[in-house]
Amino acid sequence: MRICYTCPYWGQEGVKASSFLDRVLEEGYQGAEINLPASEEFVTNFLATLDCIRSRNKNFLFIAQQVLNPAHESVNEYIIRMKARLTYLVSTKPDFINSHTGKDYYSFDDNCRIIEAAENISQQSGIPILHETHRGRFTFHASGLLPYLWHFPQLKLTGDFSHWCIVSESMLEDQMDIIERIIPHVHHIHARVGHEQAPQVSDPFAPEWKEHVDRFIQWWKKIISTHLNNGSTHLSITPEFGPVPYMPTFPYSQKPVTDQWLINTQMKELLKNLLVELSLEYN
Repeated sequence: MRICYTCPYWGQEGVKASSFLDRVLEEGYQGAEINLPASEEFVTNFLATLDCIRSRNKNFLFIAQQVLNPAHESVNEYIIRMKARLTYLVSTKPDFINSHTGKDYYSFDDNCRIIEAAENISQQSGIPILHETHRGRFTFHASGLLPYLWHFPQLKLTGDFSHWCIVSESMLEDQMDIIERIIPHVHHIHARVGHEQAPQVSDPFAPEWKEHVDRFIQWWKKIISTHLNNGSTHLSITPEFGPVPYMPTFPYSQKPVTDQWLINTQMKELLKNLLVELSLEYN
């Protein structure tokens, strides 16, 4: 099975598209994950540079994110807005879309309508849409996700378990049977380590966070092993430690406590080394 490590654009806002993708290649990533901004110039430059990269490496991965800005709206208005965004993202021809779908306060039926709208676009376009496990979305809690998986047994997820640690104010020690049922649905990993009180540790390489890092690595290995056992040919991972305010800051100066880009690159290299034991391939 081929593991593809993709670089997040999150935290690089303001960097030119071509400069970002050049740096992605320099750091040894095999793809990029991005919530495309409103700038038409940026998108044009991004897609042109992407085409150039793919002419040399057809396996370079492009993951588009669907993240709607908050709005006071009805469910129908939300669906219209989401469908418009997903349709636009489909036109950019990503390998798949990572979607922040629904809302935690919508009813089960309303969120099902939203999921159905997204799944219809996926089926019509042939582009997979994965739904990220995230606070504020229909996936905000592990046990609350199970009814949706029963209703949509083919649902694909982006696994970011840091959000569930905050919602449950735990490292999910008492929810492992639930996590085991969810793992087969995870088709993309956001490799960020959170803890009981925040979505991101200050520095995953600091010794005080070792137990938390080890717990997340166990989950990621379980996801990968499940895909191996199911005969999957590939899986993608985005090291996704974020900028401020996800990144803790020093008081008063508000400077980040560490370098986001460096942390993500180090996490990529750590996982590459750790996962060698699973006999994985890298492109």
